[in-house]
Amino acid sequence: MREQLRLRVFENGVLRRTYGPKRDEVTEKWRTVHNEEHNDLYSSPNIVRVIKSRTLKLAGHAACMGRGEAYTGF
Repeated sequence: MREQLRLRVFENGVLRRTYGPKRDEVTEKWRTVHNEEHNDLYSSPNIVRVIKSRTLKLAGHAACMGRGEAYTGF
């Protein structure tokens, strides 16, 4: 039981890192995503698409920083 809890905590941390914060539509402020929302996002099959998208954004940022520019694609 204790190992399952530790695994769930680790998984939520990985999902939090993968999906990152979310912008609230009403207040227009950034907020952390709750565990229930992570479970909804994780159950959808587009997690690979999210990871690839974030990887490409990071690559674009790194390329622009190498040229001394600011990347505004985030």
